[in-house]
Amino acid sequence: MSEFWNERYREKDYVYGEEPNVFFKEQIQKLTPGTVILPCEGEGRNAVYAASLGWQVHAFDSSAEGRRKALLLAEKKGQAIEYAAEDALTAHYPDESAEVVAFIYAHFVPQVRKHILPESVRWLKSGGRIILEGFNPLQLKNHSGGPKEPAMLYTEDMLREDFAGLKIEWLQSLQITLKEGKYHQGLADVVQFVGIKG
Repeated sequence: MSEFWNERYREKDYVYGEEPNVFFKEQIQKLTPGTVILPCEGEGRNAVYAASLGWQVHAFDSSAEGRRKALLLAEKKGQAIEYAAEDALTAHYPDESAEVVAFIYAHFVPQVRKHILPESVRWLKSGGRIILEGFNPLQLKNHSGGPKEPAMLYTEDMLREDFAGLKIEWLQSLQITLKEGKYHQGLADVVQFVGIKG
C-alpha cells in the first residue's frame, strides 16, 4: 500500500492541496497550542498549519514520498515539524504525551484500525482530544476520493466502539463539498468526530 501512496505523492503538485482540511482547521484553532500527533499525514498540509499556530507537531506516514513533500512544504512555509516514515502498526508515542491526535482521511483495514484508534487514546493527556474526519459508506456512490473497500470507511457506531471511554463532543455524518487538491473534489459523505479523554 505504501507504494501506491509513494506513486501518488511523486506527482509534482500537492495532490490534496497545501491548505489544511477545513474541519481540522476549525477544531485546532480553537485550542491552546500543545503537542499534536498526525497519523497518515501524507504531504503535510495539516501538520504545517498546526505548526504555524504554535503546535509541536509529530506526524507519520508509511510513504517516504509523502514525508519528503511534507518537509518541503514545512520549509516553504517556514515551519518545523517532526515527521517519521512508519506505518500505523509500528508507530509509537509515549502515553499521555499529546493534547491532540488527529485522523484526517486516515483509512485503515479493520485489523489495523482496531489497533491504531484505541492506541491513539493512550497517547493523549487527560483532557486531550481525538479529531477525526473520514469518509462514511455513502461515499461509495461519489467520485470525490476515498477507498472503495466498505470495511475501510467509518460509521458512527464504529467510532463509538473504537473510542469507547472518550466523552463525545461531536459526532455527525454529513455531506460536504471537498476542495482539497486533485483527488478530493466534489460532494462527499463523511463522518466527523471529536472525543475528549477524561
